[in-house]
Amino acid sequence: MWTGGVTAFALLATGGVAYYLYQRLDGNLSTIDVAGAGGGSGFKKDQAINILVIGTDKRTGDGNSGYGDKNSPGHADTTILLHVSKDRTNATALSIPRDLITDIPKCDVKLEDGTEKTVPAESGVRFNTSLGQLDRNPGCTMATVHEMTGIPVDHFMMVDFNAVKTLSTAVGGVEVCVEQAVKDKKSGLDLPQGKSVIQGEQALAFVRTRQAFGNKSDLSRIQTQQQFMGSMFRQMKSSETLTSPSKLLDLADAATKALTVDAGIGSVKKLQELGMEVAKVDPKNITFATVPVLDNPAERIKATVVLDEAKAEPLFNIIKNDISLSEVEQQEKDAKNAAKAAQAALLKGPRAQPSDVRVDVYNGSGVRGGAQSTINWLQNSAGVLKSTNKANAPADLAKTTLEFAPNQADQARALADLMGLPATALKQGTADAGEREPMTLTLGKDFRGAGVPLTGPAKAPEGAVAADKQVCAK
Repeated sequence: MWTGGVTAFALLATGGVAYYLYQRLDGNLSTIDVAGAGGGSGFKKDQAINILVIGTDKRTGDGNSGYGDKNSPGHADTTILLHVSKDRTNATALSIPRDLITDIPKCDVKLEDGTEKTVPAESGVRFNTSLGQLDRNPGCTMATVHEMTGIPVDHFMMVDFNAVKTLSTAVGGVEVCVEQAVKDKKSGLDLPQGKSVIQGEQALAFVRTRQAFGNKSDLSRIQTQQQFMGSMFRQMKSSETLTSPSKLLDLADAATKALTVDAGIGSVKKLQELGMEVAKVDPKNITFATVPVLDNPAERIKATVVLDEAKAEPLFNIIKNDISLSEVEQQEKDAKNAAKAAQAALLKGPRAQPSDVRVDVYNGSGVRGGAQSTINWLQNSAGVLKSTNKANAPADLAKTTLEFAPNQADQARALADLMGLPATALKQGTADAGEREPMTLTLGKDFRGAGVPLTGPAKAPEGAVAADKQVCAK
């Protein structure tokens, strides 16, 4: 939502009008000084950018007090970690479910009266309580995301209900699509079957509804919100918007009024620079994904979810390593064809079942916890139950290797398929191994994370959608 606004400002701020606009739009912004957010220095153009976009359910603004708990201090109701690649060719928008049970680390906050407070850590609570509760500010949400994913968070941007209403109106409406006509009394959403252009209250109803689509859960609502945001981004970058000075000014005004940001990007000049960086990304290369989760096994009536570590860890590693999800499908096909050709001779032959593969894993990658994360992925996601963590290798290796005996070739082929090992990684010995003797896998410095193949990109998470695709909500 903010990208179009600051891009609009950049296009408008020329000549004599620039100073007036800077003053007006700077005055619209709200800022919070949080620990660790960019160090007050903004972002760096030659590095990847990780921004936490937080939609709070705080009922401020005209017409919003009627939406549920009007006295709520606000929660991290809709949270997206936006990763913009170092080369600005792609971005990943990772949604974090509000009902995810997680640990919230202690965090330091500054209260409105200027006093400082340390909010203690909490374990096993909903993610959305990382904001607002016990005086927690967005810095606490940033720290929670960092601890959960291992991905450093540079900055935050926070919006409330009004942002959806004002920004959707400023761009002249956002096109959405529904498979069936919807009339949801709770949210107020009323749409005919097919495509509609919505703004204001109907736009807010669309992103708030939990009853209209899917299994009526927060996970279904996340998919709806992703559809809306992708459509809004396309509308912001359309010629219809970019060639209208009045629409651009309305958009810049609405965007800055809607935003609360950290001090590191707390000026229109910094937001302008940041917006221009993000705007370099083509919508077709922005991928929406959701943190993989499972129903909470501790609950009889399922109301919360827990992290699906076997699937989440590879996804977090992909983002940490600045790997694009947007063209994964085509890259997978290309990588498979290339791998088949390269491995035709060495890997030709039968494959053992994953349950029959025996392997010891040593960590020579220099990545802390690499062996254990690989074991977690092998056992929980790939079905290789007879795998053992042998801790650190005697020395780090440049390349990953798999050592096996001639009578273990079928196991080696199976493991190579699962892990995307190139033919050069396979080292066959001369003597046969004992019946229960394991192969030896030593992770090298080419290891990029559990579940990330060495020969090509990882698989896109299930449900990932590019921002240039129009998907009808079900």
